[in-house]
Amino acid sequence: MPIQIANPVVVEKVERFAKAKGLTKTAAVERALDLALEDETRRKDELRRRVYALLAEIDSIPDRPDAFDPLEWDENGLPI
Repeated sequence: MPIQIANPVVVEKVERFAKAKGLTKTAAVERALDLALEDETRRKDELRRRVYALLAEIDSIPDRPDAFDPLEWDENGLPI
């Protein structure tokens, strides 16, 4: 199904990108989307890595023998 771009600024950007890369407009749009999707995946992977590193750091903190937990917990780990 064809895509119609009504915004002349976007059309001009597609044309400039296509010319700079030596691609057709269709190939230029595909390449730009591929790059954007790769960047999004890379950012999500980095965020996931940072969250797991933070969780590992939190898990490495030893329990204190004098710690007091005012809540009682059920077998599912939920407060009673």
